Amino acid sequence: MTSELTVNVQPDSIQIAITEDHNLVEYQKDAQEVTFAVGNLYLGRVKKLMPGLNACFVDVGSEKEAFLHYQDLGPQFMSLKKYIKQVRANRKKLAPFAKAQPVQFDEKQGNISTALEQGDEIIVQVTKEPISTKGPRLTGEISFAGRFLVLIPFGDKVSVSSKIKSNEERARLKQLIHSIKPKNCGVIVRTVAEGKRVAELDNELSILYQRWEDCLTRAMKVEKAPELIFEETSRSHPARHAELVIRVYPRK
Repeated sequence: MTSELTVNVQPDSIQIAITEDHNLVEYQKDAQEVTFAVGNLYLGRVKKLMPGLNACFVDVGSEKEAFLHYQDLGPQFMSLKKYIKQVRANRKKLAPFAKAQPVQFDEKQGNISTALEQGDEIIVQVTKEPISTKGPRLTGEISFAGRFLVLIPFGDKVSVSSKIKSNEERARLKQLIHSIKPKNCGVIVRTVAEGKRVAELDNELSILYQRWEDCLTRAMKVEKAPELIFEETSRSHPARHAELVIRVYPRK
């Protein structure tokens, strides 16, 4: 007798079937609860301003509206907001990100009412998943983390991990990243980048930037916010959305 265990994992469900000599003997299907994982990016819509809290609630598709505080907008927020407005205005062709004009913004001192209006469409990133009666916590400071580097759209600095102690290596990495980083992007160099060759860092930087461009393309094509435009690799990897068959054969 030959037994088979088939596990089919999809974004919304997990199905498990056990067969013996190709005859179904057990079947189970469990729904996967939709989560708003840390790191996911959404094209959200501002639902309500809360001047007393200096914050706002944003619709990102969760049961409870997500929370965004003024001090979590980030220094690049107004640059991104202006650019996304331009992207959403012309949804036939993506406005070149490299030509976008940065806007000065003080995210530490100011009022939410001067930065946002009800109905604004903005790109936000989840920093904390929903808990009990609270919706997700958001940031307006977008970042894409790789193994060696972190890409920050509309950033203007190259920062090197303080755990890299060699001044020569720090200077090498900073000069190298300045020479290859895309325009209108900041980069954080992580500790594990120490000693890495330019080809390795350039390859990862290209991958991170492509993720950002893919997000912009999705944001451009969205008919109506809210919409998920980037999902963390750990949840969207093809291996998580596949069918696995395990065969068990009797001993001879």
